[in-house]
Amino acid sequence: MKYFKNTSWLFGEKILRMIVGLFVGIWIARYLGPEQFGLFSYAQSFVGLFTAIATLGLDGIVIRELVKDETRRDELIGTAFWLKLMGAIGVLVVLAIAVNFTSNNTYTNTLVFIIASATIFQSFNVIDMYFQSQVMSRYIVYANIISLFVSSLIKIALVLNEAPLEAFAWVVLFDSFVLAGGFIYFFLKNSAIKIPHLKFNKSTAFSLLRDSWPLILSGIVISIYMKIDQVMIKEMMNAEAVGQYAAAIRLSEAWYFIPMVIASSLFPAIINAKKISEELYYARLQKLYDLMVWIAIAIALPMTFLSDWIVELLYGEQYKQAGSVLMIHIWAGVFVFLGVASGKWLLGENLQIFSTINTTIGAGVNVILNYFLIEKMGIEGAAWSTLISYFIAAYLSLSFFKKTRANFINISKSLLLTRILFAKKNY
Repeated sequence: MKYFKNTSWLFGEKILRMIVGLFVGIWIARYLGPEQFGLFSYAQSFVGLFTAIATLGLDGIVIRELVKDETRRDELIGTAFWLKLMGAIGVLVVLAIAVNFTSNNTYTNTLVFIIASATIFQSFNVIDMYFQSQVMSRYIVYANIISLFVSSLIKIALVLNEAPLEAFAWVVLFDSFVLAGGFIYFFLKNSAIKIPHLKFNKSTAFSLLRDSWPLILSGIVISIYMKIDQVMIKEMMNAEAVGQYAAAIRLSEAWYFIPMVIASSLFPAIINAKKISEELYYARLQKLYDLMVWIAIAIALPMTFLSDWIVELLYGEQYKQAGSVLMIHIWAGVFVFLGVASGKWLLGENLQIFSTINTTIGAGVNVILNYFLIEKMGIEGAAWSTLISYFIAAYLSLSFFKKTRANFINISKSLLLTRILFAKKNY
């Protein structure tokens, strides 16, 4: 019950954040218009390419070490904080070099550096790691909800007062500041740890980085995978095209919390089935894949036929190009849903290295396809690139390796709708 309540707090906060974020985001998009909203989305995506450097892949590693040996608590938290702070400074240095290889003007680069400065305050996420290790995530949820509430009110006030684009970039930075303040407040109030005791330990730093470097690489690949399309659209087309594309994918990706909730809730039962029999284990796994396919298609079908109407209703006539992008991009959700479930299976089988390999393959395909398809088809080409790369990363690449081929077959069965419709066997 303790772990269930802890997980429920986290899921509840994520769902609230996605709902509020979607509607406030739509309001901001309508106010800014495609060109300015595109510039804002581009700046966030460009910074997102490098945020893996700031996190250093430490989160899961530090939580694991805190659970294993609580006597090292002070040095782990202190060392992780200073490593993350150095990583954040590293992001700013890398960005200062990277912007020289773009077509950005001074104003765009200003937006980039304002948003990137938020990574400094993300160093305080070590407090999140501590509370997770203590199964006390409700305090992190409190801090996130306060930050979300304050940030949303400020954004609404900016819209109502017709603030310039730069003001919204400053809100991103201020949001990180408020969240860090919330973390510190709940940390000081609900832990017995003394701040002066949190010191940097060189040997601990090397030990953490030795374990986390594969996760750093994985994080960089995932960042490229998720953010490169908007960066390439800006470089190959213009900011307005980014705005049209960003508006569509906000609606498409709004559903992605569903597979995470379902997989995290049901997978313990699937793992327990393995203790009883392999047959029951794979039967339950198959049922999870079937469920993911049906939910994803139930979302994609109406969104496909109603995409233009939905975009015009939510964003207005100025975003009319986003409808055709949404019609294509929404089908990537089928493979996102399956990929989340498959990732749980890979983790359960201790084959998580294939998650990194498959994501790397998908990222490479995405970049190559974007290069050719954006030039030929515009923002619709970027949507097709995303759909194809997700298909390859979450599904087709599983057939490349002997250890994951059985999972490829299971997913293939789920994608064969006639099997689901007429199957008589009850799991």
